[in-house]
Amino acid sequence: MSNNLNANNQTSDSQISDNSIQAKRILTGIKPTGTLHLGNYVGAIRPAIESIQNSDDEAFFFLADYHGIIGCYDPAIIHESTKAIAATWIACGLDPERVTFYRQSDVPEIPELAWILNCSCAKGLMNRAHAYKAAVDINMEKNDVDPDQGINMGLFGYPVLMAADILMFNATHVPVGRDQIQHIEMARDIAGTFNHRYKPLFTLPSAVVDDDIPLLTGLDGRKMSKSYGNTIPLFGELNLQVGSEKQMHKAIMKIVTNSQLPAEPKDPDDSAIFEIYKAFATPTEIADMRAQFAAGIGWGDAKQALFDKINAEVAPFRARYEELMANPKELEEILQMGADKARRHSRKQLDKTRRAIGIRPLAKLK
Repeated sequence: MSNNLNANNQTSDSQISDNSIQAKRILTGIKPTGTLHLGNYVGAIRPAIESIQNSDDEAFFFLADYHGIIGCYDPAIIHESTKAIAATWIACGLDPERVTFYRQSDVPEIPELAWILNCSCAKGLMNRAHAYKAAVDINMEKNDVDPDQGINMGLFGYPVLMAADILMFNATHVPVGRDQIQHIEMARDIAGTFNHRYKPLFTLPSAVVDDDIPLLTGLDGRKMSKSYGNTIPLFGELNLQVGSEKQMHKAIMKIVTNSQLPAEPKDPDDSAIFEIYKAFATPTEIADMRAQFAAGIGWGDAKQALFDKINAEVAPFRARYEELMANPKELEEILQMGADKARRHSRKQLDKTRRAIGIRPLAKLK
């Protein structure tokens, strides 16, 4: 930020950027581009819901469907994933009365704000975005390929839309993984530029990274990720032939293990089974499972114990999830209620933003 601000702007900007003196406002979004898995549940859904249940902080949770279409061109996937992810959050305990839970596309002020922010964002800032640079690097490794081949403007300008998501509601804290910290820093940069150029309207958000949240290992020993195809489904695909509980059991039984036989002592710290188990068990249960590994528990028994532990926590949510998936009208009513709440904020914020840049009525009409 420049030091050439007048005294009034200095005071206002200090107030709007100092999260320590503001009420805490949390914002979390998730892209509807696939089926959620246990890694999503342990790493994002469960801690987010628990944090809200145990605090008085204001919270905004949204389905980032405009972000989803950046790399997904299948309308059916976007539509069905939106329904499934909305159902998952509600089934897992998110209270739509307690938080503002909405679909991004139901708040038209967000993409309009994104355009306004685009006009205050340096192209060079977007050139440094990790996702864009990674896509360019892949192209650069190929012969006779344009560096920007296959890269759309959605991917290039993704951080600006994310900034609009955050700044529209003046979120103070945004829980993210370490790979998303750069986007929060960009949102701060974009907000700071606008505040200095026009009027201090936007809070500078802070990234929240919880290093205590476990990153689950997938079926093949790598990080659990949809891109690796090594996930354990939370509720599974809606398949009439194979129920979601059986889908989870089948996936757990596919966890890769070594060739040690039953009765041979096993190292729990080198086992994906034990690592996942720790994310669902109490300290006493973890200690007991560690002892069973030392005593040579068979891999089949260990996998069954893991399934039983996970299913004990997830089964009540699964019933509610299936109920919601069978009744999309209830989900739509919840999302529309959330959109109404969100737009009470977004309409006011966009009006202030428009007026700050000179877009306002020429005169009052009777």
